[in-house]
Amino acid sequence: MSTTNDQVQKNDQSETKISENENKENTPSPTLFLSQISNSPLEYGYSFWFSKRPSKNANSTNATQATPANYDANLKLVGTFNTVEKFWYYYAHMTRPHDLVGHADILMFKEGMRPLWEDDANKNGGKWIVRLKKGLANRCWENLILAILGEQFMVGEEICGAVVSCRYQEDLISIWNKTCSNQAVTSRIKDTLKRILNLPPSTILEYKSHNDSLKDNSSFRNTLYCDK
Repeated sequence: MSTTNDQVQKNDQSETKISENENKENTPSPTLFLSQISNSPLEYGYSFWFSKRPSKNANSTNATQATPANYDANLKLVGTFNTVEKFWYYYAHMTRPHDLVGHADILMFKEGMRPLWEDDANKNGGKWIVRLKKGLANRCWENLILAILGEQFMVGEEICGAVVSCRYQEDLISIWNKTCSNQAVTSRIKDTLKRILNLPPSTILEYKSHNDSLKDNSSFRNTLYCDK
């Protein structure tokens, strides 16, 4: 995790693009995993959120420049749940990533946390990022959030939440953790993320601290690459 985005050549390997053939085999069924504990409470409560950037021609100052304040204003709380049944109630009625149009995010964070860089629970943390070809976000997003609910990352309270970010050219999946300086934790999260999403060994993931995001007002620029 020593090379910055600016130092890496812009080639086909510098952005992680998962091909469909690399992922549709040997993928575990997250639905089956959670259905086996359908009457059990979750370890933590979580909330679903939604955010959509206003279009450029919208009659709003938010459309002119993306800032943390504007992002906060655009966040909408969908619902909070602490059991598997309540999760499926919300999830079954939510729009799937591939149906979103424009610049939009679906977010799932622990109850009481706002999905913002500057939130007290997030300010010392960061996130792993996986870039996806269009058409793969639905399955990857479902696998990721079910793995979080099933406590498959095994890092205690370090997981804050996850985001699927739908953009015009690509989709991005990210998982947020509390402590960006804890390399043992971030490495475990990275390894589990690659397994959960069934990523090929050569996949290059990106990491960015929220402090760096606040400095450059960007979620996905100037990230750190990690290829091991």
